[in-house]
Amino acid sequence: MWFVVVPALVLALVSVVFSVVAMRRTASIRPRAGAALPEDVGGLRREVAALQEATRGALRHLAVVRYDAFGDVGGHLSWSIALLDDAGDGVVLTSIHGRSEARTYAKTVASWSSEQPLSPEEEEAVAHAKA
Repeated sequence: MWFVVVPALVLALVSVVFSVVAMRRTASIRPRAGAALPEDVGGLRREVAALQEATRGALRHLAVVRYDAFGDVGGHLSWSIALLDDAGDGVVLTSIHGRSEARTYAKTVASWSSEQPLSPEEEEAVAHAKA
């Protein structure tokens, strides 16, 4: 039984020694509490804030809904896509695919809703883009 216990104890002791050495090395690298941040961190924060402000109006909320607009046409070839910014302003584009033609529509969206009536598929695209 001692031939199992002794190697296990030696292994545990070696791992403790390595852990202590590793903690001492990383403690000297880590900044201390209350230490001043490097000068470039403030500049990076200002740059991130400027980028966030610049992308506020970007169309970042996107969703596509594919469906069959007519019972005799399959393959989910019709679609509606919502392209909206953080405030819910943007556009919903819809393409209705029939047997002999396809029609495309664009409807404006403001604050996650539209003055023009939206189809159920268009409303679904706006709801998915908002989520």
